[in-house]
Amino acid sequence: MPHKIGFVAISSSGHEDGYNSNELMVHAPTVNGWRSPRFCLYPQEIILQMVERCRIRKLQLLAHQYLISTKIEFYISESLPDHFGSQHVDRFRRLGYVSLSDNQKTGFKARELKSVHVDAVGKYLKLTLHKNHVNRYNLYNQVALVAVNILGEPVEYKETCTTPSKDKLIDHYLGCSPDDPALDGTYFGKSEVISPLDDLAFDMYQDPEVAQIIRKLDEEKREAVKHERYDFAKKLKQAIADLQKVGERLGRYEVEKRCAIEKEDYDLAKQKKSQMDDYRMKVYKQLELHNLLDMGMIRKLPEFPLEPVDHPSRPQQQQKVPGVEFEQPSVKAHLEEAPRTNSSLQHQTSGKPQWSPTPQHSPVPPFRLPSPRVAGAYSKTWSYREDALLAVYKKLSTVSDDVSKDELKNMLRAAIFLVRRAIKDKVSSVFQASLKLLKMLITQYAPKHKLGKVEIAHCVEKTLPILLSKTGDATTHLRVAAMNFIQEMALLKEVRPLHIIPPQLMQPLKPQVPVRLVINQTELVERLLKELGTDNSGFTVDNVMKFAAEALEHSASEVRDTAVRIIFGMYQQHRSAILHYLPPDDANIRRNVLYKSLFDGFAKIDGKPTKTEQRAHKKAAAEEAERRKKEEIRVLQEQLAALREIQAEVQAEKGKDVENSKHSKPDHGTKIPVSQPELPIEQSTVADYLDNLCIFCGERNEMFTDEGLDIHYWKHCPMLRRCEHCKQVVEIASLTEHRLTECDKKDSFGKCPRCGEAIAREDLQEHLKVKNCNAAKPEKIANHCPLCHENFQPGEEPWKLHLMGRDGCKMNPRRMQTLQRTQQLQAKPGTTAPSRPGPTGIKGRSPTTTSKIPAPRAGLNKTTSRTLNRR
Repeated sequence: MPHKIGFVAISSSGHEDGYNSNELMVHAPTVNGWRSPRFCLYPQEIILQMVERCRIRKLQLLAHQYLISTKIEFYISESLPDHFGSQHVDRFRRLGYVSLSDNQKTGFKARELKSVHVDAVGKYLKLTLHKNHVNRYNLYNQVALVAVNILGEPVEYKETCTTPSKDKLIDHYLGCSPDDPALDGTYFGKSEVISPLDDLAFDMYQDPEVAQIIRKLDEEKREAVKHERYDFAKKLKQAIADLQKVGERLGRYEVEKRCAIEKEDYDLAKQKKSQMDDYRMKVYKQLELHNLLDMGMIRKLPEFPLEPVDHPSRPQQQQKVPGVEFEQPSVKAHLEEAPRTNSSLQHQTSGKPQWSPTPQHSPVPPFRLPSPRVAGAYSKTWSYREDALLAVYKKLSTVSDDVSKDELKNMLRAAIFLVRRAIKDKVSSVFQASLKLLKMLITQYAPKHKLGKVEIAHCVEKTLPILLSKTGDATTHLRVAAMNFIQEMALLKEVRPLHIIPPQLMQPLKPQVPVRLVINQTELVERLLKELGTDNSGFTVDNVMKFAAEALEHSASEVRDTAVRIIFGMYQQHRSAILHYLPPDDANIRRNVLYKSLFDGFAKIDGKPTKTEQRAHKKAAAEEAERRKKEEIRVLQEQLAALREIQAEVQAEKGKDVENSKHSKPDHGTKIPVSQPELPIEQSTVADYLDNLCIFCGERNEMFTDEGLDIHYWKHCPMLRRCEHCKQVVEIASLTEHRLTECDKKDSFGKCPRCGEAIAREDLQEHLKVKNCNAAKPEKIANHCPLCHENFQPGEEPWKLHLMGRDGCKMNPRRMQTLQRTQQLQAKPGTTAPSRPGPTGIKGRSPTTTSKIPAPRAGLNKTTSRTLNRR
């Protein structure tokens, strides 16, 4: 029969201080186990030497809760090399591997016990641990093993059979092999039976001393069965079952004592030690009384009475309560229980002391409690208190329907009395047991027996204030558990229609209440509002907003922040209905940052810009307008500078022409008639001639001052046109060239090879496809108008006739304006039309240099001067 195989850890790749591989040789609740060095190299190896050559049937590994290897490989060998190294790996035969969970589902609190069945013979076992699972607790990338267990049976060398067995032949032909890449942890086809006392889980959760007693009793049980002493064997079986619970409890005490020592809480450690000793001695005394064990194998027991020791300092407070009888739990009660004659709620046992630890200031209601172990609810031992609540839970969940309604109500109210006491308990397991019992009473017991809403309301009303006070507990997990249970209870279909919990949470905030309690109260209101809303839930707009407005004035920032979130949630549902609960939105109120954030949040919920954003937008718009204005001024100044250069060049050229004409002499006495320019008599110089004259259309007007000429160029001159894309003023004769080479949108134009005009690129293909444009002739043969698309005589003077004449371009709007203005001037008596130069008009005349033409973005651009010079 396979059993535990002892082993010695002979080597490892390394270990952290206090966690060497020798720890794997001990199985107990408080062992440290092995742990790899920090930031070690992988894989890590551990070699175990078994006490004898054996056939391994089962391997068990207990992994750490967060220092977890991704994979562990197993190797076995008959012998060990003189020194360890990679060249001796072939001495070990690979059995396979197991993968370990990353343990995220348990929150890195539980340990994984991995059990795998193998069939291999050897004396040395090697474990190869690969890289770790990454998590937030494993700061140094370590792996660890808490315990290793080997189960098998000794085998001599001569017993090793080289002929394959029937099972192995079957496995071979089915494709199974012990060298399979993964060991099967769910294989149950083995014929050998392994004792549960040899399982790793037994030793890791049992007090070591009690575990040895259990093993001794198990041997005696087998011996009794062998000699057909079945009554004694039955008694031993029950004792073993009870001792297993005792050992687990002592194991928990030991762990709690170790934790207290680590926290340097030596008073608690002393209390746990005393508690363990008392409990252990009590158990051993019961064993000795029933002659179940040879007491020579354990320490000498002190003499002490069998009466309960839970309340030795307050014997005067023990009293009898009518209708209630208590019993001290003991091992004897488990080993030798008297048979029950009926299912009465009042438990009767002979030879056992009846006692009541209830203090005088905490009277128990005169109801018959539904469990014989209910006395444990008043015990100083937390495990007794937990067991008492669980016993009440079990008893009430199985109460028959034949019991009268009054008795059912009495049992419920008695149970609520115990729940109220247990909710105040500082021990987490007792507190959780009380919540479990309370939920069962509300969701199962009361509905099953049709006790009605009154009893359910009684359960909630009696426990809710205590639960609310528990939300201010200093222990985090108790505080969180209380909050979660209140939320869960409020959403139960049995409790929700009663409207009990929301109004209780809406109670005014008292200044003397601890801050933590107020924080959790407001958080509960926020949670339940999201779940229940304000429609027939106990929450109304009025009570919620009054509560939130009060919370806004609280000294704790967490309370104020939660209140802001509550108000935002209410505003999303009810909009302006909640505004009259708040101060008006004015400048004085907005000085308070909290109310400023509130009103800004309302604007965001409505999809409107906040006042801060509005001010920012206005400021940005003003800055953009100012920037554009400065840019327009800059561009206009640049254009005027360019025009000044053109004017200076023109005046210099004209001055040279006049000087040349004065000093020129005819050859051979030939007289050449000199044409007299059409100049007014009072104007004798070129500079005077250029005043009040548009050099493009030739119009002369007294209004053509510096500013007047700029306005004329911008709005009236029939020879010029504003580009509709860049708003620059250009000559119509060079409009096509401007669009193709100088315009800001020049990339959006293409040139038609037939008419030569600038066509928008998105329309160019259609334009070419239709082929209905008027083809342009060479520049020496004809000019081509970009407005009416007609061809006419070449040269510059024909441009003036075409763009300004009566029968000229019909697509030039400024032509008609000029003609109408001329007719109006001619119709007035005593006035003459503006004079125009003859066909030999001056070329290259630029606008005056002090132009102040108002333009959307810019006035004349520099490219205009280049176009004028080319013409």
